[in-house]
Formats: sequence, C-alpha cells, structure tokens
Amino acid sequence: MRTDEAFHQYQKYCVGYLVKHERCGLFLDMGLGKTAITLKAISDLMNDYIEVRRVLVVAPFRVAKLTWRDELRKWEDLSGLTLAEAIGSAEERAEAIRSGADITTINRENVKWLYDYYMSRHEKPPFDMVVIDESSSFKNRASQRWKAMKALTAYAKRVVLLTGTPVPNGFMDLWAQIYLIDRGQRLGQTLTAYRDRYFICRNQRFRQYELRPFAEEQIEAAVRDVCVSMKSEDYLTLPEKVDNTVTVELDEASRKAYREMERNCLLELDGKTITAANAAVVLSKLIQLAGGAAYDDSGGYSELHSAKIEALREIVEENEGKPILVFYNFVSEKERLARAFAELGPRELRTEKDQADWNEGRIAMMLCNPASAGHGLNLQAGGHIVVWFSLTWNLEYYEQANRRLYRQGQKESVVINHLIAKWTIDEDVLSRLKGKDRRQEGMLEYIKARITEVSENVGK
Repeated sequence: MRTDEAFHQYQKYCVGYLVKHERCGLFLDMGLGKTAITLKAISDLMNDYIEVRRVLVVAPFRVAKLTWRDELRKWEDLSGLTLAEAIGSAEERAEAIRSGADITTINRENVKWLYDYYMSRHEKPPFDMVVIDESSSFKNRASQRWKAMKALTAYAKRVVLLTGTPVPNGFMDLWAQIYLIDRGQRLGQTLTAYRDRYFICRNQRFRQYELRPFAEEQIEAAVRDVCVSMKSEDYLTLPEKVDNTVTVELDEASRKAYREMERNCLLELDGKTITAANAAVVLSKLIQLAGGAAYDDSGGYSELHSAKIEALREIVEENEGKPILVFYNFVSEKERLARAFAELGPRELRTEKDQADWNEGRIAMMLCNPASAGHGLNLQAGGHIVVWFSLTWNLEYYEQANRRLYRQGQKESVVINHLIAKWTIDEDVLSRLKGKDRRQEGMLEYIKARITEVSENVGK
C-alpha cells in the first residue's frame, strides 16, 4: 500500500544502504528523493561513521549548479555540510576544488578536465567518495568522459550511481555504468564479454544485437546485490497520466517528398560504414520532414507542410486558457511555432525566471528542447498539458522531459500529446519509446534495419 510511512521507511532504508555499501547504484524514479537521500548518507558517513572526508558529485550542468545546493538548503539537519560548485572558467573550477568543501559538484563535461588537473600536478584526487548523478550519461565506454571517470573512481573508496533510467536505450547501456562500481566483477571485464554472454547477434553486417532469452532477468540478478531500484508508482500517489496519440495526415505531395527523401538517404548509406554520427544525420532529416520543414545545405530550411502546426492549434483551442508545454527538437520548429502562435507569446525555457513565470501561470505556451529539460526543472505547478511537436530518439530525454510536469506536487491529470505524422519515422520512434519494439537497441540498429528493408524493396 502506498502510504507516507512506507515512503519514508524506504527512504530511510536507502540511506542505510548507501552507508553500508561502499560501491553501489541507487536507481530511483524522479520525485523519490535521490539527492536528499544521498546527502543524508553523506552526512552520516562524515559525522557518525567518520568514513568520508570529501565528496565529488558529477552531474548535468543545471543539477551541478543548482539542484544539490538547493536541496542542501532545505534540510536543517544537513546545514553543517559545505558545498562548492566547480562550474565556470578553469580558474573558477580550480578555486572550488581548492576550497576544501565537504562536497564539490562539477558538470559532467568537465570530468576529463578534473582528472587532468590532478594528473598535471602529480596529485592524487582528494575525493574518497564519488557520486555520479544521472549515471546513464556515462554509458559510452569509448568516450573521454567515461575514461576519465573510470580513472577517478579508481582512487575513490566509495562510488554511488544515481539515476532513474539506467538503461535508457537498452541493456547494452548498463555495462559501462556497472563497471564504474565493480570494475567488471559482475557483468564482465569488457563490453565484448558482456555482449557475448547476454546478447545474440541478429545481423553480422550491421552488428544488430538483441537480448538472449531470460538475459534481462539474469542481468538484473547479477547486479541486484549492488543496486537498489524504486518506482514512484509504488510509493507516491500521483494524478492520472494520459498518453494521447494525435495522428497527423500529410497531403500527397508531402508524403511523396518524405518517401523520396527517406529512400535516398538510406540508400546513400548502404554499403558504407555506418556510424552513430551519420545515422543520427539521417534520423534527424526524417524527423524534420515529418515535422514539416527540413534544413538545406546552406543552413536555411524550407517548409514542407503545416499539418502539425494545425494539429497543435486544435489542441490549443480545445484547452483554451490552459498553459501548454511544447517540446521541439529543431530551431526551425521553434521559429515556426513562435510565428504560428504569436498571439500566445510563446516563450522558450531558458532561465530560472522562465521556470518561475511558468509555475506562476504567466506563460500560455512554453517551448522547450528535451535535451535541455531533462534534469533540475520543476514545472508541475504551471500546467498539466504536454505536446510533443517532434519526438526525440533518446528514451532518457523523453521520460525525463515528461516528468517535468508528471511529478510530486502535480494536482491535475497530466495529458501527454504526441503529434505523429502517419507513415513516417514518427510511428517507429513512438513505438520504441513506448517499449513496443524490443528488437531495436538504438538508433544505429534502427537505421541499419531500415536500410536492409529499403534495399530489398528497390525495383519492386
């Protein structure tokens, strides 16, 4: 039963878990207090157990700059902890880490800088505890960010992973995160070993993999002793969340242009080494076209159709007077939305003032890019209607963005509208986001599968 007492007992359990386990993961949904729980554990480890002296928190920029300090200020029993943000110029970052604060926060883009800072001085990093907030951003073991984090966590006695979405794009993302905890003890010393054990290669040419039967359960069992998972629906009573698909019909000319662009883009990739970069370019172009406009080689864009604009207009009219949060992916979409709904005075979410004005009901239409709205934003007081003008391929961005409104403190049912252009990539992306297509582990595999399909149908 979901009660306040059960919720607080679980939070207390999580604090004890972090104190007991030196290297572990806390996979909690938003609204369940990841930051507060971790701060309480840090306080206990510093003051009661005398096991920790300095803590490094690595987080997305907004979270590193604002969220940890704001959360620290909320709790009187944590007032003794000091915190410094290693944000800004190199000198400002250096000053923060030299301050000797109990907790130092730094944005994830500067992890390599931090490691290089100590190595250039032949100094051992002074942090005996490292907290990786939103650890799914360290899922790529080939990135400089991950390599630097691997080195930093080797110096720390305690390592904590925090996230609500440990496998945003499939279980292939988990290995690199768990490695930072146990150095390969549970899921294997290398990604190759992990992949060979738990995945089946379905397409050697395109390196397409899917989980072996029962592999999901086996992976979860392998990491269960070092990871705690907690779902918001088990401990928080939230209003209803309604997922609404608004099907958009393209005119014949637009459908023809879309099909031709898809075919040409995919066939151009066929036979080449397909990288995440060129796969992303193709996906981006197709999502642009489904949305109604596409960029050209000169950097400008041409409008193909206004079907989604009209669909959004209907939603606005049906909800007259109610604030609407619109997620977009491209500058062209933001500009088109600003022109089409000029009478509403759309505002782009950029600053703390934008957030405050939205929550106080001063903004009729807020425009937001999901890549910048994933963490550290509380928008639940300002509205309950979401419209995805175009979808993101990134499951983590999608879920985190929706949680800006659907979170503790929301008083009304949240309606999440998806504008889906029929017979386009929109349908495939939504299917994957909703977990209806488990075959695809990521955009690279999707593009490769579509190339095969289109290639086989050439000339038919």
